[in-house]
Amino acid sequence: MQNHFTAVFRKFPEGYVAFIEELPGANTQGATLEEARTNLAEAVTLVLEANRALAEEELQGIEVIREPFLLVA
Repeated sequence: MQNHFTAVFRKFPEGYVAFIEELPGANTQGATLEEARTNLAEAVTLVLEANRALAEEELQGIEVIREPFLLVA
């Protein structure tokens, strides 16, 4: 499954700051553009894992239906 997001990279004298427009909290930095890209991929994974864990904790003990969801745009 592929999702398409918009990565934004801003150059500073010390390196790059990066974030995903569509995913609040997914931001990072790197000394080089390649390092920022690598760090951003990790940040996205961590944000999604944290959001999933928070949702599971909030819904603990509540009957819910969970199913895969594929976004086709």
